Amino acid sequence: MKRTLQQIAEAVEACLQGDPSVQVSSVASVASASPDDLVFVEDEKHLSQALQSGAGAVMAGEFAAGSLGKPLLICRHPKLAFARAARLLQVASREVISAGVQASAVVHSSVRLGARVVVEERAVVGEDAEIGEGSRIGAGCVIGSGVKIGRQCEIYPHVTIYAGATLGDRVIVHAGAVLGSDGFGYVRDAKSGRYEKFPQVGKLVIEDDVEIGANTTIDRGALDETRIGRGTKIDNLVHIGHNCRVGENVVIAAQTGLSGSIVIENDVVLGGQVGIGEHARIEEGVMLGGQGGVLPNKVLRGKGVAFWGTPAQPVRQYLKQLAALARLGKKR
Repeated sequence: MKRTLQQIAEAVEACLQGDPSVQVSSVASVASASPDDLVFVEDEKHLSQALQSGAGAVMAGEFAAGSLGKPLLICRHPKLAFARAARLLQVASREVISAGVQASAVVHSSVRLGARVVVEERAVVGEDAEIGEGSRIGAGCVIGSGVKIGRQCEIYPHVTIYAGATLGDRVIVHAGAVLGSDGFGYVRDAKSGRYEKFPQVGKLVIEDDVEIGANTTIDRGALDETRIGRGTKIDNLVHIGHNCRVGENVVIAAQTGLSGSIVIENDVVLGGQVGIGEHARIEEGVMLGGQGGVLPNKVLRGKGVAFWGTPAQPVRQYLKQLAALARLGKKR
């Protein structure tokens, strides 16, 4: 489904230069663009290449004003506006796909489906689940009883959502993710040496505009809840343990592991392969570099401060220690 440049300009607050009736249906790179595509450039040095490409229109910064050759969408932050335009075009393309439940899907009679919901082949939706308007459940998904999924969510194939979990609006969950499984909680009987399972009966709450990567796992709370805050973005192959509280607009890169009962405050950035011990706290705005490690019960604080290493410490301090070790090695 196509959108006119006028519609896109209004949606992303760009200044349109050229024919407002021109239509595009998708986004592309400058090298691969066709007349149905929108492309973007952030630097003036790439503008001429974009204008000579096969694209139908170009989104660019204010440096492009007055340029000729193609319709232009001029804005202060072209990459951000381009991302918003891409989402607009993606929503438009989804609107033309017929809603409904595929014949091979199994949907309990008590399930409440909003308007324009799609349930694809071999998906299973359990008793008393709710799926909001415009959401899609991919092929082979299993949605447990009592699960609540908000509006305009995209649940990709083979996702499993355990009973009682709640997802807000515009949540994206990529293939193979498992949400709301039991946490890793056991109590050891000192007499017999055996481990007995501690109750894992809490909830999982995913707030609005969260994106969860492929094969990521997020445990439900043990007795209370695990919560992922609004706007947080989680990469592939991440594990978040029971009772964790992740704040808003947090970014977590691939292969990161969070033990139980960790607090991650708003606007934190965690690099790839970060490991954090139980009951630790990462305060607002902290950045933790790849393979950084935080010991149990520790607190990292300092908005905008970058940490690195294991145990994690401010990056300048960590680099000084590395330099000192290198000098010591040379002396020996």
